Amino acid sequence: MHLLKKSFITLLGGLLVLLGLVFILVPGPSLLFILPGLFILSFEYPTAQIWLRKSMKLMQKSAQWIDRQLRGRHYH
Repeated sequence: MHLLKKSFITLLGGLLVLLGLVFILVPGPSLLFILPGLFILSFEYPTAQIWLRKSMKLMQKSAQWIDRQLRGRHYH
């Protein structure tokens, strides 16, 4: 049973990450596939959990940078 669960998680998570990587090359919603794929893979693979945390930190830093850029603009 555990092998079936791990196989399903690997297949689904891997497919989502692979689709996300394709959408990096071809314009599309890459993050909408990569992040859920890493989340699913993180249930069975500690490396995926590490990459998920790194990507979340990077997205947080990016959002803070955008916020600072938008706050600095003066609209008249």
